[in-house]
Amino acid sequence: MRNNSLYLIIKRMRTPIYVLILTFSISILGMVLIPGVDNEGNVYHLKFFDAFYFVSYMATTIGFGESPYEFTYPQKLWVGFCIYLTVIGWFYALGSIISLIQDKVLAAQIALAQFQRKIKKMDEPFIIFVGYNSMAKAIIDRLTHDGIRSVVIEKNEEKIKMLALENYSIEVPALAGDIRDPHVFRMAGIHKHNCKAVVSLFNDDVMNLHVALSAKLMNKNVTVIVEATEEEYAQNLKTIGADIVENPFKIIAKRIYLSLKSPSLLMLEQWVYGDPLVLRKKDKLPLEGKYIVCGYGRMGTALEVGLKRAGIDYIFIEASPKKAAKAKRGEKVIVGDADDKKILLRADVQEASCIIAATKDDLLNLSIIMAAKRINPDIYTVARENRINDAVVFKAARIDRIITIETLMVKKTYNIIARPLTDRFIRLMKYRGEEWGRHVVDILKERISNNPDTMETVIDDEHAYALVEHLTATEEETPYEILYRRRDDYTKRNRLVILYIRRGEEEILLPDDSLPIKVGDEVLFAGDKESFEDVEYIMENINELCYVLNGKECQLSFVGKLLFSGKDG
Repeated sequence: MRNNSLYLIIKRMRTPIYVLILTFSISILGMVLIPGVDNEGNVYHLKFFDAFYFVSYMATTIGFGESPYEFTYPQKLWVGFCIYLTVIGWFYALGSIISLIQDKVLAAQIALAQFQRKIKKMDEPFIIFVGYNSMAKAIIDRLTHDGIRSVVIEKNEEKIKMLALENYSIEVPALAGDIRDPHVFRMAGIHKHNCKAVVSLFNDDVMNLHVALSAKLMNKNVTVIVEATEEEYAQNLKTIGADIVENPFKIIAKRIYLSLKSPSLLMLEQWVYGDPLVLRKKDKLPLEGKYIVCGYGRMGTALEVGLKRAGIDYIFIEASPKKAAKAKRGEKVIVGDADDKKILLRADVQEASCIIAATKDDLLNLSIIMAAKRINPDIYTVARENRINDAVVFKAARIDRIITIETLMVKKTYNIIARPLTDRFIRLMKYRGEEWGRHVVDILKERISNNPDTMETVIDDEHAYALVEHLTATEEETPYEILYRRRDDYTKRNRLVILYIRRGEEEILLPDDSLPIKVGDEVLFAGDKESFEDVEYIMENINELCYVLNGKECQLSFVGKLLFSGKDG
């Protein structure tokens, strides 16, 4: 795709320009050839410049004085003819200009040129979003709030227009184009060094595979984040080098399992995604009794793995015989409509402890829940909500637990992009048991509160200038314990916990306070705003660092400050 706006303007305006030139030429030539009379009665001929000047203001204003002398009748007759001739030419030219302005092809080419200029000038790191839907909108809104730039590629021009109306704090350049055209990716800046990631969250595994393949072929260093709900496509995506392949249904199944077997790990995961560090009533699934899962599709098959692993008795209701036939054990699947009272009774809904409506139809899920509650008012209800727009309806249904696919993917993708250490912490902690999770929860509540914040930082010149200078200048090891100390009284501790440190290939969960600080460490803190401010000051300000190390401010020269040796006061 090239920018052809200038070519289109020249092509469309070529004939109107020829008409104007022709009408002006005829008018000017006639004014030069027709003789006039000066004030003394002598015959004269207008020069070409004088004729051009007269015709110019005659054609554009049709209000003029005769120049340089009063015209003779032949001249006036010619001027009268020229008035109509040039007016016709101008009207034709103006009509062509108006038609050109309204031309959609030209508008698209001008928009393309503006987009290319914005991408060329973009020096900050940015993320390319393929497709603009409610999930992309929510993620971009969070990223712009954090100062992270985004670029959108969307085939539907109406969605591009809607994006332009959004009140993002940072401008989001958008390109209307088909991602199957390789030139579209290049125009979006995928080849630039500051393009950090490509995000594709289509509800179409084939399209996500195409995006991932194109992105990796055009820039092998870019991080590719895609959604895949089928295991076959997930494996293909990993084979071609997609960095993050997310299956929302596997995440849901894992949370169901954690709720049953490791509630502390579930609490930690939900807290990292923005919830308080407590287990609410809706998070406590029944530990006994039969579970009825409605829908043996992508979510249903993922839930089966989680429920089986947790040792829960379950049965499926599936309307499609083809999908039901995929079940490994036929007695676990009842074929029929899940909102049918007879089918629910056949599944023993009156004795079941929990029902999960897991179909891809939000209205059907609501209908299933309402039908089940009419038979068994005490049953614990879980419903899949596919679209964020249906949140009001689901809330009114008083469902015990609502699983919103879009919200889940928004939070997950945002964490991957803006909070990579937090995302890695979640991935690592799933290998720990309930005892470890309870230990972490107890530490967080005891040292901080029921709702701590998180902060990610790197021990480098940009984020920890003073600390890096100290570490490179002294041979003594400096423990992470110094970052816990308060700036107003170094003998007291801040409300702070280090959750995770990434040191090259080494990953450390819940490190000991005595662990030596190393340049290049990536650190995930849990704490409060005041504690985070102290940590930032200590790492970046030489006097604050000197105080927490020695109990007093530095009294050395500038060079000495950079070379002082840390000792406990």
